[in-house]
Amino acid sequence: MKDWLIIFLLKSYVASFLDTLIVKKGYIKYPVNLFKSFNISVLFSYLIYPVTCIYFSQVTKNAKLPKILLVNFLFTLPSTLVESWLEKNTRLIEYKKSWTSFHSFASIFSTTLIVRLLLLAIRRVVEDDREG
Repeated sequence: MKDWLIIFLLKSYVASFLDTLIVKKGYIKYPVNLFKSFNISVLFSYLIYPVTCIYFSQVTKNAKLPKILLVNFLFTLPSTLVESWLEKNTRLIEYKKSWTSFHSFASIFSTTLIVRLLLLAIRRVVEDDREG
């Protein structure tokens, strides 16, 4: 449960930070928002993505790098496909400048790995504290 909470909070923070940066740079726009005070996708950044990362972490908890990369690919692909479909068929998201589905895939894939590495580092620090 502790790991889940850490993942959820880390992922929410990382996703909202990067999403805000990408929106401010003008690469993505969210014309329709649930909350007018946010210019990011609140539902994705604070719920869907963090929960997906919790599942990813559980599936890869004791996995080696090749499996971690494969599972990350399998978790990232559907999210990217849904985002691409939403961009083409709704007004919920608009890609601007040179942003493409590949950029979304790369950012989701890499941030998922970064959070996974951060969690691993946190676990090691906690284990070292318990031993010493």
